[in-house]
Amino acid sequence: MLKQLFKTKSLDELVHEGEEPEHQLKRVLGSFDVVMLGIGAIIGAGIFATIGTAAAGDAARPGAGPALMLSFVLTGVACGFAALCYAEFASMVPISGSAYTYSYGTLGELVAWIIGWDLIIEYAVGNVAVAISWANYFKTLVSGFGIIIPDWMSIDYRTAAKIPGLLENAPHIWGIPIVFNLPAFSIVALITVVLVIGIKESSRTTTVMVIIKLLVLGLFVVVGFYHVNPANWTPFAPNGWKGIQAGAAVVFFAYIGFDAVSTVAEEVRNPKRDMPIGIIGSLIICTIIYILVAAVFTGIIPYNDLIHTLATSQSEPLTLAMQYAKIGKHADLIIGIIAFGSVIAHTAVLLVFQLGQPRIFFSMARDGLLPQKFAKVHPRFKTPAVTTIVTGLVVGVTAMFTTIDEMVDLTNIGTLFAFILVCAGIIILRKKEPDKPRPFKTPFVPLIPVLGIIACLYLILGLPWITYIRFAGWLIIGLVVYFMYGYRHSRVRKQLEAS
Repeated sequence: MLKQLFKTKSLDELVHEGEEPEHQLKRVLGSFDVVMLGIGAIIGAGIFATIGTAAAGDAARPGAGPALMLSFVLTGVACGFAALCYAEFASMVPISGSAYTYSYGTLGELVAWIIGWDLIIEYAVGNVAVAISWANYFKTLVSGFGIIIPDWMSIDYRTAAKIPGLLENAPHIWGIPIVFNLPAFSIVALITVVLVIGIKESSRTTTVMVIIKLLVLGLFVVVGFYHVNPANWTPFAPNGWKGIQAGAAVVFFAYIGFDAVSTVAEEVRNPKRDMPIGIIGSLIICTIIYILVAAVFTGIIPYNDLIHTLATSQSEPLTLAMQYAKIGKHADLIIGIIAFGSVIAHTAVLLVFQLGQPRIFFSMARDGLLPQKFAKVHPRFKTPAVTTIVTGLVVGVTAMFTTIDEMVDLTNIGTLFAFILVCAGIIILRKKEPDKPRPFKTPFVPLIPVLGIIACLYLILGLPWITYIRFAGWLIIGLVVYFMYGYRHSRVRKQLEAS
């Protein structure tokens, strides 16, 4: 039994399985497409929503103040260590599955299952939170056009119960109030349809949205630059290193997603070249953009005013900065454009994450750890249609009835755990297969992977203790599923029994 649990697959075997005709995806993406997918996954709710909390702080953590620029650098460097490791794996093993596939090739089946199960937290659970946040921004945006979405069909039950009179005024069936988040479900359903139709169509849609949100952030930087007062950057770090560290922990959510690029490796024309470009390139571009936005944001609003201004309105900090700047007669138009950009940014993240999760399920099913129906490729569109639809239904329905706060910390720890295993995998692979051709080599091994592991552990230690309990519970559920199904149907197990 132990032999199977820690049996690894050779890299050649992993690549060969991806070339099986019945499981083969269409290779249509280039380096530009991959970079756009990376930016689409990274720039989203993080920069549009969490920048206020990171700068001003809250009751649970000190704010970074203008040193938020350093917080972005700190988190970007930590993610950079992991990105270099992802790039080596992606160039060597151009297969869907991301950290799951890499772990199977280095750490064995049991660890691969654990990381595959863990990635559900990053992609599916994380997307529930993004879908709920998208619904809130969309509701605000359309209200500016006189379209009012009733509260009872744009909120979850538990949140509705906290709002006086909402449950009483909602429609009732057999005395039960009907409350659900229809916009959150609708956007997930729409994205699911796009993803089933094809990866190239999904990539084009993402590229359009990426261009829009980059233009919106550019508008914020350009307009805001003329209202920056350098005096507002003093004191630069009002809460010292603790504030910078706390800010880095918050803005980590603004970086989640660059690893989603690795899930499309099987659909890239030249993955040995394009995957490293996409992973590292998108991370560098986004870090530069984040630092510019943070510099303008903290330069517009003094730290002390920032604390009071954002204390109860941290969901839309960029629009609040524009309001504070008093930019003149075009203020409403610019604020509306930024709000629109936020909706687009959320949509792009939803699309890329909904793209990533089905491909992980697809890879797990191909290995026999999930039902074989999950490994079916659509005969016309050549996409993993079954897992795409299942993921869409689970995420969409869950987003209708849950709150965003329940999802955030789980997403954080799940992603950091995946990063740690990928960094560890590079160290193991260098010893296990030192002569294997590497189109891209992580520099300074084992130093870079070790620094990546330490940086991720450092960020994990900043999470609330309840997050550890929930994460452990999730992994225990995953182990039960593995031993009840995955272990019995594993292709590796069947090969061992046949030999």
